[in-house]
Amino acid sequence: MGGVTGPPAATAAVRLAVRRALPDGPVAAAVSGGADSLALAAALAFERPGAYALVVDHGLQPGSPDVAARAADQCRALGLDAEVLPAGGNPEHPAAGDSTTVARDGRPGGPEAAARTVRYALLAGAATRLGLDAVLLGHTLDDQAETVLLGLARGSGARALAGMPAHRDTYRRPLLHLDRATTRAACAEAGLTPWQDPHNSDPAYARVRVRSTVLPLLERELGPGVAAALARTAAQLREDADALDALTPDLPERPEVAALAELLPAVRARALKRWAEGRTGRAVTAAHVGALRALVERWHGQGPVVLPGGAAVERREGRLACRRD
Repeated sequence: MGGVTGPPAATAAVRLAVRRALPDGPVAAAVSGGADSLALAAALAFERPGAYALVVDHGLQPGSPDVAARAADQCRALGLDAEVLPAGGNPEHPAAGDSTTVARDGRPGGPEAAARTVRYALLAGAATRLGLDAVLLGHTLDDQAETVLLGLARGSGARALAGMPAHRDTYRRPLLHLDRATTRAACAEAGLTPWQDPHNSDPAYARVRVRSTVLPLLERELGPGVAAALARTAAQLREDADALDALTPDLPERPEVAALAELLPAVRARALKRWAEGRTGRAVTAAHVGALRALVERWHGQGPVVLPGGAAVERREGRLACRRD
């Protein structure tokens, strides 16, 4: 008698990763139609039939509604309850479209960052509306390695170099330890046809240049396993960054310079960043933090530090004060 035949290797790997990430309650997969998210959706359909698939249509390319519709159809064929979230706004769920102008309003970070802002706004709205315990994202080990390399090139700190977390708030990334080749193989094993996003081969995007040129060059010159090594580095830095964040105090509204000077430099930088972002409600860069540190560490009567949103921080009578003009 023949033994029981299990699923092919790639399919089994993706299913196991998804199984380990599932919450007890309602869950959805965020689906673009690419190989990573389709493999994720197929595994979710196997592990949790009737779960949700959320397909974001950014509307940034001709024919994007058709791409989103095909992705949703494939998810329904797998046994998922699929819904398209249009970036142009959904008349049935207008809150989902409140942030969609971000993709076109010219904010820093380029179209990739703008589209990401829209995507997470739409997913968050859907998660609240559907009462989801988790939204699964299809980022892979290769995505993590690319994120670390981009952070290194930009001179980012440990938090940015720590890459994407496997679990934060509603979002879970079960495939971070699997490479892109595995998700492509899983799609082939399932008979799924992924969408090939033209943006993923456009060298105008820094991430595409890292994917198509930089990482292959490193693999050739340094040997195989560079992407996995970068992902391990991200995991180690995340533990370090979490530990430093836990040691970082919350500063009062007008922190004393003397008290700040007593903190370890890494803790001081984190405290100032957290304080500045709390005052402005906006992200501050390493350059802003460096200027704030100078008010504490290298004071010679310099003027105020201007933060995003128009707020300014000045040193006055031994304290830092944040004001808005």
